[in-house]
Formats: sequence, C-alpha cells, structure tokens
Amino acid sequence: MELWSGAGAVPAGVGPTVITMGNFDGVHRGHLTVLARVRRAADALGARAVAVTFDPHPGQVHRPDAAPALLTGLQDRVELLGAAGVDAVLVLEYSMAFARQSPEDFVQRYLVDLLGVAHVVVGRDVRFGWQNAGTIDTMVALGRQHGFEVEVVDDVGGPDAARWSSTQLRARLDAGDVAGAAAILGRWHRVRGVVVHGDARGRTIGFPTANLGAPVQGMVPADGVYAGTLRRTDGGPVWPAAVSIGTNPTFDGVERRVEAYVLDRTDLDLYGAEVIVELVRRLRPMTRYDGVEALVEQMHRDVAQARQVLSSLEARDSWAQAP
Repeated sequence: MELWSGAGAVPAGVGPTVITMGNFDGVHRGHLTVLARVRRAADALGARAVAVTFDPHPGQVHRPDAAPALLTGLQDRVELLGAAGVDAVLVLEYSMAFARQSPEDFVQRYLVDLLGVAHVVVGRDVRFGWQNAGTIDTMVALGRQHGFEVEVVDDVGGPDAARWSSTQLRARLDAGDVAGAAAILGRWHRVRGVVVHGDARGRTIGFPTANLGAPVQGMVPADGVYAGTLRRTDGGPVWPAAVSIGTNPTFDGVERRVEAYVLDRTDLDLYGAEVIVELVRRLRPMTRYDGVEALVEQMHRDVAQARQVLSSLEARDSWAQAP
C-alpha cells in the first residue's frame, strides 16, 4: 500500500481510481463494509482503490475544546486502511483554509483533477465542503457532471441492529466495555506508545510493567484492569498481558497511566521501544487497596483471570469476523 501525505505526494496520472473518503476514526466494521465495496469496484474497473482521509480530525480544528477523543492515531489508521485492502491512502491536511472549499471545488481539485476518479463509494450520510454543504445528492450531481459513478452504502450494524459508528465505539470504551468495542471494530481495540521508565514499583513486587509514555495514541478506555496483549511495532511475538489503566490509587498516584505486565515474563527490556497494547476484556475497575500485600494478592488473581481469558479460543474468535 502507498501512503500519500498531501496532494503533492500523489503520482501524476494516477487514475483511474475508485475513491472513498472520511475520517475513518477507528476503522470499524462500518468502515470495512465501505472499503470492501471500494476494493470490489476497483477490481471490476481495473482501477486503483484509494481512501482519502484527513489529519488532524476536523473536530480538532472546528471545536478543539469539545473535539471527540480519537479512537486511533494516524499511524494506526493508515495501517488499518491498508489492511482493509486499499492500494493507497491520501492524507490531506485539514485546516480552516481547507474547510472553506466549496463542495464543487473539493471534488474538482482532489477527486477529479488529482486522482482521476472513476467511481466513488460513500455512506448515505456523507458530508463535504464548506459547512458540510455537500451531501449525497451533491456528489451524485457532480458525478454526472464529471463522469464518475457514485455508489451509496447504507448504514450497517450488528445483531442488535445498532449502527456501527465511531460515536458508539467511544461510548463503549468510556464504559470500559472493550469486548463490546471489539464487536464493532472486528478486532481488539489498540493503543500505541513508547515504553518509558515508571516508578519501578511493579518490578519490586514481582510484576514489572511496560509503561506507555505520553502521548498515547488511540483512545484510552475507562480505568481498570484488562486482559490484553503487547507487541513491539518493529516485529517479534505477541505477548499475553494484564493491563492496568489508571492512577495507581493504592500509592496515591495522580498521573493516569497505561501499564502492561507481560504474563510470566520478568526479563523483558522494552525501554524506548514503541509498542501496541490491545485490550481484550475488562477484568475489574481500578480499586484502592489497604497496603501492598493486599494489592499483590489481587494482582495474582488478575493475572490468573487474564490468562484464562486469553487462552479461550471462543473469546478470541467471537468478535474477529469482519464483514
């Protein structure tokens, strides 16, 4: 997959292309449905499948004080889009100047002139151009004008008929329901960060943890202890882990942290490594204990429960079937 960071990185004569566009925050199963249609149309036309996305998130530009927490950082978003089967991802810098383009100018400049679009795949609720004036009807009309087809994908959801959406994902993660989030994602929710030195308390009590330094990429769910996995981004094994999210109230901590203990490993040196932590199931909320001894007893129970969860093939497979 090719990554084009800005319009200037797009090769000349790249068309014909089949395009979808959006924020793709989370790259969840609703997005995957659209991306599968893009891949199918591109194969039928002998064209290149392209996802157009934006950075920063428009909400961070228009309402920075009320912008939603990002489910995925840009790096993970691009990787997940590539894994979904597109040939290229175009990342356009989002700014107020960019936002002021009319829907017609946006389509002409980027889809027609830059990418040589032959086919566009979008959801029925697509909005684009200044003040979101462009709608699906606008896109269809511009397709007739410029000679490209528009394919509309209706909302998709799970067995409970709820629409798969980034908003629904955030609500589940805010509640610590990472298993419910995985049902929307079609994969485990992940966060990414660089391992830094912490307080070293875990090592002294037999549970050395990899502490993710700020900023952590990806939405950090509710405080608690989770069963999950950890892996380095530069390759190597995926390790089972018990993950703590919170402020370490037993030690009167104030800084919210993501810490992962790799089960049964005390020999790992991960300092300075970038890692991905995936969260499978919440085991319990964050709790203050009366002393280190009570905390250690609970940590042994947490590790045993995490091991049981992660060894269950049923738990691993129940949400992993993306459309």
